[in-house]
Amino acid sequence: MNLKLKKVSTTVTNKLVEQKKIYLFIIIMMTIGLIAGLVYAIILSESDHNLVAISLNSFFESIKNNDLNYSSAIINSLVGNISFITFVFLLGISIIGIPLIIICLMINAFIFGFSLSSIIYTYHLNGVLKAITYLFPHQVIVLLMNLFLGFYALYFGIKLFKYLFKGKDINLRMSMKRYLQVYIFVLLVNICCSFIEVFLSPALIKLVV
Repeated sequence: MNLKLKKVSTTVTNKLVEQKKIYLFIIIMMTIGLIAGLVYAIILSESDHNLVAISLNSFFESIKNNDLNYSSAIINSLVGNISFITFVFLLGISIIGIPLIIICLMINAFIFGFSLSSIIYTYHLNGVLKAITYLFPHQVIVLLMNLFLGFYALYFGIKLFKYLFKGKDINLRMSMKRYLQVYIFVLLVNICCSFIEVFLSPALIKLVV
């Protein structure tokens, strides 16, 4: 009995250590992507800065003047969010998708950092308020949800690799069920964030433009 408990304890401990390493690795990669986005927005050439400024001015003016096409915006947001997490989910059930998951998460963090840095660089002190209303809370939640899904995608991909090529005794059906539950949860949260982005965020942005 003691040997059995010790074996279970060892298995759980090893699993927690493995999960911690995966989470830490993903956080480091996404942090690198975030920093790269922040820096890249600053080191752009003057002409590129002007293009970014024109794009941002057009966006904020459309919100200020109530020219935002809500139906088009919600469709684009939903398609973008759903496509991204579905792509990451599918990569998790393919062995070759493991490195692509990391790339997708880094790009996601890069875009967040680039958006944040671009708004602050363009509008200076007032840009802080604009960045907050533009990115928070929906973009932060989406970033965290993508991190959460990315972890499970990597974790499931690694387990699948061990099951297929190393003959590890893994309850693949249970793992797949849990992975699918995580995907559905992230999907629902991201859908809610799309509605926040399109219908709530512009109202907050109007307060600072």
